[in-house]
Amino acid sequence: MTEATAHRATTAPATMRAISQDVLGGPDVLKEVELPRPAPGLSELLIAVRAAGVNPTDWKHRAGGPFLGDPPFVLGWDVSGVVQAVGFGVTLFKPGDEVFGMLPYPHGVGSHAEYVTGPARAFVHKPAGLDHVQAGALPLAALTAYQALVDTADVRPGQRVLIHAAAGGVGHLAVQIAKARGAHVIGTASAAKHDFLRELGADELIDYRTTDFAEAVSDVDVVLDSLDDESRTRSLNVLRPGGLLVSILKPATDQAAKKAAELGIRLETLLVEADHAGMRAVADLAAAGTLRAHIDATFPLAEAAEAHARAQTGRTTGKIVLVVG
Repeated sequence: MTEATAHRATTAPATMRAISQDVLGGPDVLKEVELPRPAPGLSELLIAVRAAGVNPTDWKHRAGGPFLGDPPFVLGWDVSGVVQAVGFGVTLFKPGDEVFGMLPYPHGVGSHAEYVTGPARAFVHKPAGLDHVQAGALPLAALTAYQALVDTADVRPGQRVLIHAAAGGVGHLAVQIAKARGAHVIGTASAAKHDFLRELGADELIDYRTTDFAEAVSDVDVVLDSLDDESRTRSLNVLRPGGLLVSILKPATDQAAKKAAELGIRLETLLVEADHAGMRAVADLAAAGTLRAHIDATFPLAEAAEAHARAQTGRTTGKIVLVVG
């Protein structure tokens, strides 16, 4: 037995169930397959997946493969599960530890399966009070919100923060993180979701179906945008000079960048990164009860196609999670 496999668990099977696809397309291209169980490499963990979130990036890659290219591939970046084995050099975890985290985005993908490997420092210990479904819903969306509002914007008490799509996967977690930072939170969402967002701490809510947010708010310090180019460009109008717009979509158009420069506004596009320190912060917030994912629906692994179909309706609140084991 080599050093790299010295801590490898012996109880895991040689194969595993996974959700894969051979072509790009709709939810129906997803199928359950049998694949070899991976082994942890240097500084990696082998995790028995218990739950894994489904994010917009999953169905976008299923349909168009923007970063992953052509299939076959196994989707999924969110992970909550139990360490089965550790590769050489890992000191933070042992087999049997319950952990959660985000696989390195975008090429570390693969959590929609019974087992997955990933860098040890992409994970943290799962708080005892957090079940696997909750933990599996958090990583990618919570890290996106945290890296936008804390690392990028450094949101401070009293600042006015506008969060678009506030009831969505990233949005409802961003509301909670901004409130934890002492911000005055304004959210856009359909009227039916306003009570839900008030319970999370939102201070002002705008029904985007009946009200033009650009006319309803002003003097905003930070905007978190996850909509479209038009929304992003119009959001510049509500920011104060010196304000910040963080987009989690594609890079800004030349028109938006020019307008931001003219207004004296900082415009950033964020691509979420695996982040041990960020995951520790997320875990601490979750353990304190300050951050909680709303679970819209759960599906067994074999029903991943149904999970994708629901996610793509655009009418979900919070997160959809695949329950694996």
